[in-house]
Amino acid sequence: MPDHHPLAASPYEVLGVSPTATTHELRKAYRRMLRLTHPDTGGNAARFNAVQRAWEKVGTPEARARYDRGFVSGASGMGEDHPAWAPPAPRKREGTRPTARAYGHPGGASREQYLNLVREWAGRGVTLEDPYDPQLVRRAPRDIRHLLANALAEEETARQLAGLGIGYTIWHDVATDYGKLDHVVLGPTGLFALQSEDWGAEVRTKRGELIGEGIVGERPMHDLGAKAKQVARAARVKFTALAIVVPDGATYEGVEILGSSRGAVTAVVQQPRLPQVLRDGLPGAYRIGGTDLFEVRTRLQAAINFV
Repeated sequence: MPDHHPLAASPYEVLGVSPTATTHELRKAYRRMLRLTHPDTGGNAARFNAVQRAWEKVGTPEARARYDRGFVSGASGMGEDHPAWAPPAPRKREGTRPTARAYGHPGGASREQYLNLVREWAGRGVTLEDPYDPQLVRRAPRDIRHLLANALAEEETARQLAGLGIGYTIWHDVATDYGKLDHVVLGPTGLFALQSEDWGAEVRTKRGELIGEGIVGERPMHDLGAKAKQVARAARVKFTALAIVVPDGATYEGVEILGSSRGAVTAVVQQPRLPQVLRDGLPGAYRIGGTDLFEVRTRLQAAINFV
């Protein structure tokens, strides 16, 4: 997980100390964690490397001050300090190529929930000058940081979807009784229900469901199926595919078919592969064309509500 990810463990969390620890406490914790995680004494190599990286960030007064100011080294991909996670600036349309028609505000509901909870967590009467300040985000509880991670994932999926072309229609942040459905995508290859998720860790599949270190007490594919079912009934349409969209590298394969749900193919798709999946379709998923495509779009447009 990159250091600028909202769910990335802080150096203090890796070393097992408070952010207010003294220099002596920090050094003592570092030496203890080195002993516990060293591969030669039965430790884990990945955790041992994480401990060393954590020490590099806060092991000297200069490095610690730099980290505590809330900057993430190399977050821009250019090796420079770059504060992360603020809402993206409105994008200007590039070129003259027609883009997919899109409705709703991707990531908006997740960001709004994040803002409400982070202010509640900070305390009544406390003014947050920047609720996306990296130092603040790193101190927030994991469930709050998870909301921000999901907002970023939804926004990135929306950027991927925008380039599909005029033959596609997209609805973001669709309201259901089971929580919001992140994206509904209609095109010649079918009707897709998509959920953008980022648990900050690798995910695996088991019996048609997603499991992993960051998925605790959740049934992502089951929940997606319930949301899609309600939208399908309200609009009197049938989804051809349900997919959980995860970050690049979060799964072993770029596209993995999990099975089916009420006739819809279920899959987990890494974000960079999503546009190609929507253009080519998923194996076993039927296509929609001609007047049927127009009819399905009309029904969805009349039935969909946004959060």
